[in-house]
Amino acid sequence: MEILTLLLIPIITATACVFIRKHSISKYVSIAGSFIAFVYNIFLNYDVYTNHTLSGLNSFFYLDALSILSTQIVTLVGFAAALYSAGYMEAELHEGAFREKRLRWYYFLFHMFIFTMLLVCVSNNLGIMWVAIEATTLATTFLVGFYNKKPHQEAAWKYIIICTVGITLALFGVILTYHSAKGVIGEIGYALNWSELITVADKFEPHLIRLAFLFILIGYGTKAGLAPMHTWLPDAHSQAPSPISALFSGVLLNCSLYGIIRFHILTSKCIGPDYSGTLLMIFGLISVLVSIPFILIQKDYKRLLAFSSIEHIGIIALGFGFGGMYGVYGAGLHAFNHAVVKSLLFFCSGNLFLKYKTREIEKIKGAIKTIPITAVISIIAIFAITGTPPFNIFVSEFMVLAGGFSSGSVLSIIFSSLLVIGIVLIFIGFIYNMFKMIFGTPASVIPVGEVSKFTIAAMLFLLFFVLVVSIYVPPVLNEILHNIYDIVRNA
Repeated sequence: MEILTLLLIPIITATACVFIRKHSISKYVSIAGSFIAFVYNIFLNYDVYTNHTLSGLNSFFYLDALSILSTQIVTLVGFAAALYSAGYMEAELHEGAFREKRLRWYYFLFHMFIFTMLLVCVSNNLGIMWVAIEATTLATTFLVGFYNKKPHQEAAWKYIIICTVGITLALFGVILTYHSAKGVIGEIGYALNWSELITVADKFEPHLIRLAFLFILIGYGTKAGLAPMHTWLPDAHSQAPSPISALFSGVLLNCSLYGIIRFHILTSKCIGPDYSGTLLMIFGLISVLVSIPFILIQKDYKRLLAFSSIEHIGIIALGFGFGGMYGVYGAGLHAFNHAVVKSLLFFCSGNLFLKYKTREIEKIKGAIKTIPITAVISIIAIFAITGTPPFNIFVSEFMVLAGGFSSGSVLSIIFSSLLVIGIVLIFIGFIYNMFKMIFGTPASVIPVGEVSKFTIAAMLFLLFFVLVVSIYVPPVLNEILHNIYDIVRNA
């Protein structure tokens, strides 16, 4: 019931928002529901923190350290996005971007999106996890095309078609895993429960598991934004409302990668970590390298942030691929760090759009003078996302690199060296493009002042976590990351 309650909170919130016609009320209902989920999840995670695992409804639900890191990211960024939506969507409403009655469905889909991502993280059954990941696509397609204009509709169609093809491939991986498991466990109801599979994974048919992981990596990797399956991501991120873009980059990509890591652990126990680890390293490095030219020559700042997300998902995949204490710990920490920093940057980009009415980098100048609070937060977030010391991304990137260089594998050392080069090039491109918007002389027609108190509050909330983890990793988070390493190591 504890886990079920966590899932019911966004469903109740979504339902309530549908029946409230006035945005002046629905925005507070949305914020309250997200805050309750965030706080409740902290207490739920404490149970897992003390007991290491938590299950419910006849093992239908299952939580361990990997789960609670993901649910905490979902609820934390979800609350920040709900808070930001209150100001951002109200400003868009006043600009005439849509009618007020459409906001009911925005909040409904917003909280159903949160529900589907939480379901991914708490599902013990790998089949139900697959259904939940597919459900995130259905919930978010309408959010990508929310403004109902041609570019948004095209991005929504591209998103649903590519991700549906990917998720279909992942289904083959789930079926192959079940076929291998039923030979050991038998054709019983829990033959796809991860908690059962991990205990007998060493007895699975190796050839089937190799093929299954390949399907899973390509299928879920499409949804996670791993290159070369990433082609939907820049369009969807750039056309969706900024709060949804934050959830895409900060949360959805992590949830899809969460599914890959679950299968990586099973594969490692069956045939050893080299096969799945090497594939994660290859796709991770490709993702980093593919993002470099698009970041260097980018003209749209939301697409710039989208390609940055591809880079960072690649870094997380590399960390799990490298393995070892540093690699796995660094990858888990990077998942958290990227979620808060990238969401913060999408919030900043939303304020820029509301102020300048454009996503083109060349048309924005002097943000430090027109929206000074947003600009200062943007400067901090830009240095953080590019891995500048002493910010939190630097800490996790350093640990991932330490994992690669200390692994003893020649391939890992080569990949780590290429990753360093990639990070440097991306730093140059990101700083050059983003700082052009912050400094300079703004057009005289641009009014001075922040967009909304809600948007500033949401950014300050995430900035707090950026700065805290830059100084030290809180003990609870540190313990969770160590427990994730234990789960991966014991496979």
